[in-house]
Amino acid sequence: MRVMAMLPTYNEAENIRPLLTEILALGPEYEALVVDDHSPDGTWKIVEEMAQADPRVHLVHRTAERGRGSAGVAGLLEAARLGADLVVEMDADFSHHPRHIPDLVKAEERADVVVGSRLVKGGGERGRSLARRFITRFANLYIRLVLWLPVRDCTSGFRVFRRSALMAMGLERMTSNGPAIVQEILLGARRAGCRFAEVPILFEERRAGRSTFNAKIMLAGLLAVLAFRFRRPRR
Repeated sequence: MRVMAMLPTYNEAENIRPLLTEILALGPEYEALVVDDHSPDGTWKIVEEMAQADPRVHLVHRTAERGRGSAGVAGLLEAARLGADLVVEMDADFSHHPRHIPDLVKAEERADVVVGSRLVKGGGERGRSLARRFITRFANLYIRLVLWLPVRDCTSGFRVFRRSALMAMGLERMTSNGPAIVQEILLGARRAGCRFAEVPILFEERRAGRSTFNAKIMLAGLLAVLAFRFRRPRR
């Protein structure tokens, strides 16, 4: 079984080498695919160097497109094209720690989509302010109510997908280019009849670098979720 970790990146040069090293150390069945939007700090150059030394490392270097949403979709489609049986979607800043990956992969025995969850028993957050924790809980309550999603942590970008689920959810028709792609993918999976499971994780504040998250991005994401609720599925 081929398990491929898919990581959208932008300016993660300080994190990417040690992170990929830890992912590949999980076992010979593990691979990594980085989708980089031509990071000014040279993240893609580091991945390119690692890919030349190890065939389990793959790079999609995007020089024209930008955005977390389109990068995530491109990465999931490319991982499926490369023949991965399971695709692990995760951030590249160590907030999603590789030590959780085996538990997420194991849960795929009973589900098509597994969410690494902060909001189930055993899950949590470390290094984040009380305000950020409140925002996480409020956003998830709002998203669950609006989209009727069967998971508690709808904002988690740490997920595992069966290849069959990726092929069924209509990724090529998704339009979000920001963080709302996380919810659009969950909605597509629900509409495709996928089975869900949640596994507890500890979400940790990024190890190095700077986050691009801000209030404007959060508001745009919440409005996008409302639009999803009333938009007819594309065919």
